[in-house]
Amino acid sequence: MSRVVKKAPSVCTDLPLDNTDICNKLHILGQLLRSCFGPSGRLKQVHNNIGGHVVTTSSSSVLLPAISSSTQPFINLIITSIRNHVSRFSDCGLFAAILCLALIEHAKQSGVRGNVAIRLNKHTLGLCTRYLHQEDCGCKVKLDFCSSHNLITLAHSVISSKPASVLTETEALHISKLAVQAFLLTVPCNNPGIVSLGRIVTVSVEGQSVLDSAVFPGLLVDIPDVLGIFKVENLPSNPLRMVLFSVSLAGDLSELGNGTIELHHGADTDSQILDQLLEIGKQVVKDEVKVFVCQKVIHPVLQQYLRSHGIIVIERLGIALMEPLTQLTGAQPVATLHTTIPPKAYGNVRDLSFRHFGSKTMLHLHPPGESEICTMVLCHRNETMLSELKVVCQKTEHVLRLTMREPSALLGGGCTETHLAAYIRHKSMNDVVETASALGCSQSEYLLGVEAFCRSLESVAAALEHDGGNSLIDLTHAHRWTLPADVMQEHMEDGLSLCGCGLVENSPSMKWSYLDTKYPEFSPAPLSRDTTVQPRVLDSFAIKLNALQVAVETANIALDVRYIIQDMN
Repeated sequence: MSRVVKKAPSVCTDLPLDNTDICNKLHILGQLLRSCFGPSGRLKQVHNNIGGHVVTTSSSSVLLPAISSSTQPFINLIITSIRNHVSRFSDCGLFAAILCLALIEHAKQSGVRGNVAIRLNKHTLGLCTRYLHQEDCGCKVKLDFCSSHNLITLAHSVISSKPASVLTETEALHISKLAVQAFLLTVPCNNPGIVSLGRIVTVSVEGQSVLDSAVFPGLLVDIPDVLGIFKVENLPSNPLRMVLFSVSLAGDLSELGNGTIELHHGADTDSQILDQLLEIGKQVVKDEVKVFVCQKVIHPVLQQYLRSHGIIVIERLGIALMEPLTQLTGAQPVATLHTTIPPKAYGNVRDLSFRHFGSKTMLHLHPPGESEICTMVLCHRNETMLSELKVVCQKTEHVLRLTMREPSALLGGGCTETHLAAYIRHKSMNDVVETASALGCSQSEYLLGVEAFCRSLESVAAALEHDGGNSLIDLTHAHRWTLPADVMQEHMEDGLSLCGCGLVENSPSMKWSYLDTKYPEFSPAPLSRDTTVQPRVLDSFAIKLNALQVAVETANIALDVRYIIQDMN
């Protein structure tokens, strides 16, 4: 009989944001995330206390799961909300987390009552979203699919924001162009009605230069046994018939499926199963199949039989490539070896060729016609960099896909945050009395709440600087600027050339203010519509807007928590 342990009472924490320990942990979490933010963010090594794989990253999709607190449910509440955004949108996780924590911190510092702060955050979020949806929004850019320039800029902004990939500017631009090329290959050209995007299959090659990375229409399959492959030059030039098996062809009894197996005395099961496999081989030879693919293992005797008849044999394809291969070839996976293969199960490939990347050799299956399946081969110098590059490219693909639904982008480099802060300050000053009365708060509380929200936005923009420089805002367009640490204040004009997004140039009449100081309220002037000047940094409109909403809503939930009841058993 097991020992009876007395049940421990639950722990109840009243007003968690008044708890010093919780506030200290939130402050440390904010510092940790801010230090990772942006292209010059500092890297973090993630590992557990019992060993295992060590990951070097600055990506929120890797960091946030690693820092979940088993002892503090209040922090888990915030992290879980941000992780949900990242799982749906792939990007802007750090932006959402940093803004959320800043909103909580500035709301506490402002002294505004919690319920009032929540109402003010909701009101100010509404001002932001309405402004961002306006056609004349000063920080929104329309994406033109007739030109790839803005798409490449958007992709480059995502890729360059992850320093653990360790890319030079040339390499980052090369990967950005490949990401856009791969994305465009997945977009159907002549399909009317509802558009269904294709797939990008990513293949990693360690030890090669990043500039060796490439994109190919069709599918590349890893071939470990190149010598066992029939010469592709001997194959006919017309489309090649292909068959695809999802069931194991290794000849094991355990692979025959569920049910009862009856064996007669003296029966040789191995021979009978092999005979059945060879019957499949005879049928595919008779049906003039040239490519034989199996998700699992193929019996060596069947392999030899097929190759002796000039058939390309590919085994151990893996489940991940099954769906792309069926889309590419039109083949229907055969899930049994007890019936003849129906004609409709066969697919086609136009051609086969070998692709070599270092020591890795892959078989390139060319699509029989227009196909939305392509393969991106990513190369890098070591495993850590390659792993981060693969994560970044998957994020980039998701960001580019969302542009199909919302063909807009927001200015990057912190300019959207500072522009929004200046707009909200100016907008809120016009109707202080009416709005404060409608929100059920005093005018001073209203102004304090708006200022806390704007300070939070500006603190996110300032978090992009990690090298000792200062973040500034110009008092004309309200864009963010960076003043390097080695530039004296009296020579400020010489140290500022372009704003964070690259759209605004320095001019003699321009004035600036430090982001952490109070500056006069003003209405941001619209930018000239000079099409020759293009932004250098862009963020996805749909993703950043959702991240903004998640950050505010999560902060409001945190501000509204009165008790934490934690079961200690």
